[in-house]
Amino acid sequence: MWEMARNSMTLFLRGRLFADPKMVARRMAIGVVVTALVLIILAEIGAPLWLAALLAGGIGGGLQPYLFKDLRYR
Repeated sequence: MWEMARNSMTLFLRGRLFADPKMVARRMAIGVVVTALVLIILAEIGAPLWLAALLAGGIGGGLQPYLFKDLRYR
């Protein structure tokens, strides 16, 4: 199991895990931006930072399956 995880990480870092690495980077950036925006907006409207971080992380994490559903692996 560890060997499979290590192999996947190696392929990811070499840019050979996904068929279209640019699409992966673009979708990952979308997830980061959405999470950051939710965090900033919630903090600005007065939510405690721990709550804003918890909600932003939940929303960003929940968005990832939608963003990554069409990725193809090599």
